[in-house]
Amino acid sequence: MIGRLNHVAIAVPDLEAATARYRDTLGAKVSEPLALPEHGVTTVFVELPNTKIELLHPLGEASPIAKFLERNNDGGIHHLCYEVDDIIAARDKLLEDGARVLGTGEPKIGAHGKPVLFLHPKDFTGTLVEIEQA
Repeated sequence: MIGRLNHVAIAVPDLEAATARYRDTLGAKVSEPLALPEHGVTTVFVELPNTKIELLHPLGEASPIAKFLERNNDGGIHHLCYEVDDIIAARDKLLEDGARVLGTGEPKIGAHGKPVLFLHPKDFTGTLVEIEQA
């Protein structure tokens, strides 16, 4: 069902500093910040030859990233994102197999302009999983 690893998301308390660290210290190509109000985050993507790193920063007080950073002051890995060919078929199979889809269960449009869903971390060995339609 899952395809390639699309990205690893890291919550960061200071988006500008984290972006500079990847760009200036590691020499990585980084995107411009992108605000996603419907997800409560601002993102920057670090482009790698085989995948991406998504730097996540809270956007607004209700941001799930703000809550994550309250528990993890220095930031840290927030989720893994895997590609799927058909997000509705993947969702239905996951639900059939007992996995919990977070939110309403209906895909939202993610940072890449494609439908995404999040899966409960307790169903995936403590890891928040995002699936994105390829």
